[in-house]
Amino acid sequence: MSLNPAHRAVDLRNNPLIRAYRGERQPTPPVWFMRQAGRSLPEYRELRVGTDMLETCLTPELASEITLQPVRRHHVDAAIFFSDIVIPVKLAGVGVRIVAGRGPVLETPVRTAADVAALPPLDPAALDPIREAVAATAAQLGDIPLIGFAGAPYTLASYLVEGGPSREQLRTRALMHSDPATWSALLAWCAEVTGAFLAAQIEAGASAGQLFDSWAGSLSLADYTSHVAPHSAAAIAPARALGVPLVHFGVGTGELLAAMRDVGANVMGVDWRIPLDEASHRLGGDVPLQGNIDPALLAAPWPVLEAHVRDVLERGLAAPSHVLNLGHGVPPDTDPDVLTRLVEFVHEQA
Repeated sequence: MSLNPAHRAVDLRNNPLIRAYRGERQPTPPVWFMRQAGRSLPEYRELRVGTDMLETCLTPELASEITLQPVRRHHVDAAIFFSDIVIPVKLAGVGVRIVAGRGPVLETPVRTAADVAALPPLDPAALDPIREAVAATAAQLGDIPLIGFAGAPYTLASYLVEGGPSREQLRTRALMHSDPATWSALLAWCAEVTGAFLAAQIEAGASAGQLFDSWAGSLSLADYTSHVAPHSAAAIAPARALGVPLVHFGVGTGELLAAMRDVGANVMGVDWRIPLDEASHRLGGDVPLQGNIDPALLAAPWPVLEAHVRDVLERGLAAPSHVLNLGHGVPPDTDPDVLTRLVEFVHEQA
């Protein structure tokens, strides 16, 4: 499987972000923000009035417009496709909804071998709204890359088992150890649906991809390596086969960095807990990095944030290349003008 020669990624192979993702240091690190589209923008809140979150994600014109909003406002160096990690779960026919203030909630948790066996396959045609939204967005971005994204199998599995968000994933980790066969079957299903979701975005026009493992920080290195990494590798494989650069990011995963890289990513995203020079050291000094401004400091006085950003940029020099980002997503109460000013500041560092 390979991209069509007319695919947008071919035209953007010399884009600074794509070159940075491939390990070529740029005069100024490209900058974009996880969750740059969404709740922090007044134009997003206005657009979302009266519209369900998952319905918004599956309405191509809305998903495209929301993806483009932060590019217009902040002049970031990449767009990240606006969607939700449970979208492929929903498209497969599993009952899930987004509850305000909580997150994804399952109609029926998946906790037994019978539950896993009953999970439906994902019909490739169900991804057509995603393909349509990505193609429409890519057509409007000019020379700015679009990044596709998907949730890693462990994070999807934790929502399915817990029935909703959980910071410790106690039921999830219990299932992992008490019923390894059921666990493996569940992770294999998650890898298949989320892998297809990510690959569909790239085939439709995204020039890079990112796999998010929001909850992997609850795992030991041994558990991640034995029970999770093979399935993350399976999830990323269809996108990897398309030849675009891929980022792997997790929250609280400093002890897992090398194992997460080994699933097949080109770039490692780093949260705010570990300095980039230390992350580069743990990865052997030869892996491009993305990160890792502390999102909390977006609310600090500008001199405090500026000093922090300068420190992140300096530490990013330890890696072959660096894409500036947050160490997690944009908090919903962030002043959008701070993000715009931050992008301007970074672009002025050339």
